[in-house]
Order: sequence, then structure tokens, then C-alpha cells
Amino acid sequence: MSILSLFVVIPALMLLGLWLARNLNQVRGVMVAGSSCLLLLSIWLTVTFIQMRAAGNNAEMLFTDSIPWFEPLNIEYAVGVDGISVVMLLLSSIIVFTGTFASWQLKPLTKEYFLWFTLLSTGVYGFFITIDMFTMFMFYEVALIPMYLLIGVWGSGHKEYSAMKLTLMLMGGSALLILGILGIYFGSGATTMNVLEIAQMHNIPVDMQKVFFPFVFIGFGVLGALFPFHTWSPDGHASAPTAVSMLHAGVLMKLGGYGCFRIAMFLLPDAAHELAWIFLILTTISVVYGALSACVQTDLKYINAYSSVSHCGLVLFALLMMTKTACTGAILQMLSHGLMTALFFALIGMIYGRTHTRDVRQLGGLMKIMPFLSVGYVVAGLANLGLPGFSGFVAEMTIFVGSFANNDVFHRTATIIACTSIVVTAVYILRVVGKILYGKVADPHYETLTDATWDERVAVCCLIFCVAGLGIAPLWASEVIDNALVPILDHINNVSAIAAI
Repeated sequence: MSILSLFVVIPALMLLGLWLARNLNQVRGVMVAGSSCLLLLSIWLTVTFIQMRAAGNNAEMLFTDSIPWFEPLNIEYAVGVDGISVVMLLLSSIIVFTGTFASWQLKPLTKEYFLWFTLLSTGVYGFFITIDMFTMFMFYEVALIPMYLLIGVWGSGHKEYSAMKLTLMLMGGSALLILGILGIYFGSGATTMNVLEIAQMHNIPVDMQKVFFPFVFIGFGVLGALFPFHTWSPDGHASAPTAVSMLHAGVLMKLGGYGCFRIAMFLLPDAAHELAWIFLILTTISVVYGALSACVQTDLKYINAYSSVSHCGLVLFALLMMTKTACTGAILQMLSHGLMTALFFALIGMIYGRTHTRDVRQLGGLMKIMPFLSVGYVVAGLANLGLPGFSGFVAEMTIFVGSFANNDVFHRTATIIACTSIVVTAVYILRVVGKILYGKVADPHYETLTDATWDERVAVCCLIFCVAGLGIAPLWASEVIDNALVPILDHINNVSAIAAI
């Protein structure tokens, strides 16, 4: 059995442990032990992966394993990772670990909450390690379904409406996705659903690719907040409990960009080249529209939710540029946005837990009352607007430089329009930071509030360390991602070039 299977086995053991737990301390113990093991495993995997590449192992996927599962449709439990998968697993484990501490004081039904939270994370881990399309789709669904209960039961505000809207829209995307996957399987005449083997065959007719590419790209793009299918995201973020918002924006939305690149563009390269301009227009709208919408919001969660629409739009925008530099920036953006938006949602949840409001107009002077949380919010804001030294700057600059490398009017115009989001982001971030943290205390009752507890400090410090660490030393991540992108982009561009001859 591949070492990668531990990313599914450990959460399964956590589910068993949570089910057997009889009190709150046991529940917390299971979550800390399990999430710590997953974090250590992902760190070990990342270090080992880098060492194997440095030693000259240039296999497209490492730690591969395959077990027949459902032979009539040639479905296998096939696993393997490249550099993109490795950094996504590392991101997921960081968010799950910090989300555990962010939920330390959650009540009621703490045990049931962590059961669904762990099931969601199981789907995320399984999705990133799988290279069989159907198994990947199965884990994708496992990651989506718990969101309904996590928001509907433990959420706030219009939680039932938000949970239903999120579930229906994402299930609609899943319906398109399964049609696209079946189209790829039968259209290629493959005897397997293994992504790598189907890509090597590259025999899907171009006309058929054009039919199924929108199904797969939109199916995954719904989760990646692709305009105009993004409307579930702000409501879902606003109503979700803190750790669910962290995992939702930090990891779950990354499944969309990952799937668009790994399946839609990789397996349908001719259609990707011919139809990219349509989706580039939509992603450019996502980038600018999300930033402008964040400017007019007064709820802290809605501000960050629309900011996520903009930043996740940048991921799809860069992938569709299909240059190595832009795609490297896209993966870095997935990693960076996952960390900084998790930090934002964690801090917003902690502030809301004390002030019982997320309305910017009712907050002020928090720096005097809760300096630790306020400094953390400033750091998250600076990372979000792309200040040098933080992860956001590295990712966004790589995206825009790589996108502008396309030497034609259409791509460069789209890049310039997308760049305006940087200015707009600075406007809403600085406005919110100035309003809620500085000036006089908005409500005399706030004077009695306390700063972060030890468990909250653990979550915030871990995320700040990661956001700053990636911004100061991004080279290791860039090199790991570059090595994974080369065979994928070579396949996308070479197959399309052959078809054009």
C-alpha cells in the first residue's frame, strides 16, 4: 500500500475515535492527535518528494499505487502525487490543524461537528492523492456533502438558506462534471479511468473535446467561484462556522482550480486552446467583480468572501494563460490564498465571538482592546493586498508577469484589466483595517473584552508563520511546482500543436 493511503486511513481512524469518544476532552484529543499526524505526514512527504527530485527521480508521479476497484467500468483506486499535489496536501493539513484549534471552544454538539469536519477533510485529502477520474469524483462529492450540515446546523445568520443554496449549486456543478468525465472515458475509448493513461492516448476527437470541455471546466469552476456561478460562495462563507469557512475558502475552493487543470485542460488540450478565450473573459470578470463587490460590503465575512471570489478567479485566469510562469503563479496563488483567507476567517470568527457583530460600522478601536488579534488582522490584510514579504505578492506578481508574456492584444488587455484588482483590494483592505482597529472604541462594552486565548494564538501564529514564510522563501515551492508543470504544459501545448498541423 502506498504511503499516500495514510491520508485516507488516518482520517478514517479519526472518525472511529470520534465516534467512540465519550467526553469533550477525548474529542479534542482525537482531533489534535489526528490533525498533528496528518501535518507531520504532509511535511515528511514534501521533504521526501524534494529529496527524490533532487536525486534525479523524474517520474511524472511518485508514490504511485493502483488497486482494481470496479472492473466493469475499469475504475481503480489509483494514487500518486506530483509537485502540485504535494503542496495542496501540505496546505490542507495546515488548515485542518489550525481549524481544530479555531474550533476548540465550539458548542453544542462538538463531537458531531468534528465528525462532519473530519469527513470533509477526508474527501479533500482523497481528491488530491487520486489519479483515477471516477475515484477523484467520489472524493470530490465526499468533500462537498458535509458542507450542508456544517453550515445548516452550526452556522449563523441565514444558515439554512445558505446551506441549501451552496449544496444545490455545487450539486449542479457535479452533474455537469460526471457527464464530462463519462464523455472523456467513452470518447477516448480507454480501458481505464487513470488520468495519466488517458492523456498518453490523446485520441479524443477535437469536436468531442469541444463538447465536453465546458462540462468539466464549468463543473469544477463552480467550486472555484467562476463567474457567474459564484453566488453560492459569499452566502456560504458568511453563514459557515469559523473552521468551516477556513477549510471551505482555504482548501475546498482549490479543488475547483486543481480539477480544471488536472482533468479539463490536461485531458482536453485542443478544446482548452480553442475555448480558453471564453473562460478568460469570465475569469477576468470574476477577478474585478469580486474586488469591487468587496468594496461595498459592510459584513467582515462578506468582504473576505468576495475577496476570495476575486483571488480564486486569478487562479483560473492564470491557468488559462497556459504559460509556465502564469501556471506557477496560479498554484502559488492557491497556496497563498488558502493560508491568508484561513487566517482572515479565523480572526473574523474570533472577533465576532467577542463583539457578537461582524458589521464594520459597529466596530472600532479594537487595537486597544485585543492587540494580538488586531495585529494578526493587519498581517492578513497586508498579505491579501500583495505587500512584498508576504505570500500574496509572490503569487500575484508571478501570475501577472506570466500572463503578460502572451504576446497578443487580447491576453495583454485581460492582464491589464485583472491588474486593476490590486488597487481595488488595497482600497477595501485599508478601509476595513482603519475602521475596525483604530480610532476610538465604538462601544463602551468592548472595553471589557479579552484578547486571544492560547488555542486561538496557536492557530493564528501557525498561519502567520506560513504566510510570511512563503513570502520570504518561496523558491522551494516554486521549484516543486515547476517540475510538475513541465510535463502537463508540454502535453497541453504539444498535443494542440500536432492537431493544428
